[in-house]
Amino acid sequence: MIHIPVMLEESLRFLITDNNASYLDATFGRGGHSSAILDSLSETGCLTSFDKDPEAHDHATRTFQDNRFTFIPKGFEDLDQLENISIFQGFLFDLGVCSSHFDNSLRGFSLNKDGPLDMRFNPTKGLPLLEKLKLITEPELANIIYGFGDEKDSHRIARAIKKALNKSEDLTTLSLAKIIADSKRMKSSKTHPATKTFQALRIWINDEVACLEKAFNTIADLGKSGCRIVCISFHSLEDRTVKNFFRPQIKHYPKEIPLNSEITTAFNEIGKKIRPSQEEIEKNPRARSAIMRVLSLIHI
Repeated sequence: MIHIPVMLEESLRFLITDNNASYLDATFGRGGHSSAILDSLSETGCLTSFDKDPEAHDHATRTFQDNRFTFIPKGFEDLDQLENISIFQGFLFDLGVCSSHFDNSLRGFSLNKDGPLDMRFNPTKGLPLLEKLKLITEPELANIIYGFGDEKDSHRIARAIKKALNKSEDLTTLSLAKIIADSKRMKSSKTHPATKTFQALRIWINDEVACLEKAFNTIADLGKSGCRIVCISFHSLEDRTVKNFFRPQIKHYPKEIPLNSEITTAFNEIGKKIRPSQEEIEKNPRARSAIMRVLSLIHI
């Protein structure tokens, strides 16, 4: 499957306010957004892209030969390791899974291709999913499936998974998907019955929520006033994480703020959430659940 960047036109329109400035793509993936950003910048504009996936690093090394481009093989949770984050005029987050993750069965993300239970964005660090599942209790697993997947049958599914693990150590993506499907009481005709559980396990093993919150905190603390954050999410938990982080800080302040105010940063939400056009959804079905939010950082 060819990876088509989602909401590309909207990303460029809201992200790039000065084509001579520096920008950061926090989720390089296969470089679709990064390539378009570089095409939109002048000769003095610069782009830095982050991605912890070794395959993304290999792709960037092979295909991006541009002295305006820098690739950093880390996840966006490590934005605080940059020497000067305040140089960036805008940050792009395209959350979730790259299409190539589903295409490669060895990565363990796909419901429809048999492979090892891995699901790590960086398979060189930490334990694969199969080993992590062996280390947690049934109640812990049920909480993960419900909390990160909004799965109502979380307890039934957790019980079935732990029972299967006790019988065999050779679970794969397809066998896990079948165990989940068989344990559900209600099955949707629109999506695979294991979709929500696979989503929850992926979010858990990669610590996605905590990583995203850390990245946002770094920008809030160290980013320059006026910089933009463009964030594309693909399911309710991701979008809720974005909303919950920024909403308490989105405020309208009076022109004169007391000098003893403890408020030092705020965010201005630029418009309301944006959905992909029907035309894009028809060309790229992956875009159907995408939600974009755009914010601007304000130092008070």
